[in-house]
Amino acid sequence: MKSILLIGQSNMAGRGYLNEVPAIYNENIEMLRNGRWQMMAEPIHFDREVAGVGPAASFAAAWLQDHPDEKLGLIPCAEGGSSIDEWATDQVLTRHALSEAKFAIESSELIGILWHQGENDSLNGHYKEYAEKLKAVFNHFRNELDLPELPIIVGELPDFLGKTGFGLSATEFREINREIRNAAAQIENCYLVSAENLISNPDGIHINAESQRQFGIRYYAAYTKKSDVLHSLGDEDEQLSRVYGRETTISERIYLLSRDFALGKLDYQKFMEKFTECTK
Repeated sequence: MKSILLIGQSNMAGRGYLNEVPAIYNENIEMLRNGRWQMMAEPIHFDREVAGVGPAASFAAAWLQDHPDEKLGLIPCAEGGSSIDEWATDQVLTRHALSEAKFAIESSELIGILWHQGENDSLNGHYKEYAEKLKAVFNHFRNELDLPELPIIVGELPDFLGKTGFGLSATEFREINREIRNAAAQIENCYLVSAENLISNPDGIHINAESQRQFGIRYYAAYTKKSDVLHSLGDEDEQLSRVYGRETTISERIYLLSRDFALGKLDYQKFMEKFTECTK
């Protein structure tokens, strides 16, 4: 089994509205929760009650299309509203993420880090030290995990920031993006992902669900090609249609039935009827 560590702030944790995109279920995509691997279901993160769609699910689904006989585990450790300083070597978020990653390594091979952060540092001149702090974060993770060449995929901040809603305060996102690019260029096996043409939720700061799905496809392109993705891809919707069009397995259908029964959407009799149909 392979695994991916998810770190950064809310646009990695995901705030896309769950009802705006088709759900992604795949019994070969798992997430680490309460010390156990279980089948992935969104929200993957629970850093806030409002957690929703992030880039990780579509990244994982794209990975599975190229590795159909393997499993991929997601390690959710992003924290909404966190600054780059909260990911310094001695900080709680870093210590927690390293703890989770080391635990995951006991039963999986860690093959990469997905990072998205910077909105919280896009004001008051914080960009001036951002590149050096970001490089220190990545070096620390690699050193602590004893994986000096671990691939790290870094997403740019979207250009809808600084305009409306909660995004108004992110007036220096362009400067942060410049520093992200500078840092990524100086680190081996670190690749940049464009946030070109991504759309926000009405709050003006969080990437919406459809754009998060597209972002995840870009993250995967950077990961698999081992190169920067500097623009939106021409086939993102086509790739997502293949993800959404995948036929569910018996195990996945049973999981979804059990979920609906637990949520009171099916009575016991209807549940058993559908369960019987699934297992024929």
